Amino acid sequence: MTCFNNQLRTLTYLALACVSLCTLACKTDMINRLTESEIPNGGYVRTVSPYPVGSTTFSVSKANMSGTKMEFVGEAVTPNQGALLASYDLTIKFVDTTPANGTKTTTDVALKSIAASAFTKDANTGYPRAIISVTGTEALTATKLTAADITAGDRFEINAVMKLTDGKSFAASNTGANITGGAFFSSPFFYRLNVVN
Repeated sequence: MTCFNNQLRTLTYLALACVSLCTLACKTDMINRLTESEIPNGGYVRTVSPYPVGSTTFSVSKANMSGTKMEFVGEAVTPNQGALLASYDLTIKFVDTTPANGTKTTTDVALKSIAASAFTKDANTGYPRAIISVTGTEALTATKLTAADITAGDRFEINAVMKLTDGKSFAASNTGANITGGAFFSSPFFYRLNVVN
């Protein structure tokens, strides 16, 4: 009986030693604390209004290209409440979906650059905002097309790149789906300008 009690006591000590060893092995000490300046910084331009922004949100009228436009309020979000914004650069291309009048699809060309100085700090959020607009005439001029080249059902596609003062830049291609597709962020870096009559 004494031998059995000794074996039981030994097994108990071994079990406690194993539990202690496992507990110590799972402990992690913070060696170096990360500061905000060491965390990679990014940025995006959130669409404040219209909200949410979608691929069918904007249109221009073939009959009134100078008087119709894409327009939205964009808010530049970077660390330090937008202080890293350098510019928001737009490119545009025309997508011809109505070949009856010829195929006029173009490649991406520069459209405009909205400098950080065009943004004004919003009193409520503290982040800089700007009204970003592209008229039908600006779209035609950039793509070197005329009103005769476009038909209802065609579209202009506008891609954006947010450039930061530290040399980094962000577009749809290097931004996560939560930012580009999420309703909260509403920052697609891509806008479609549909041609209507």
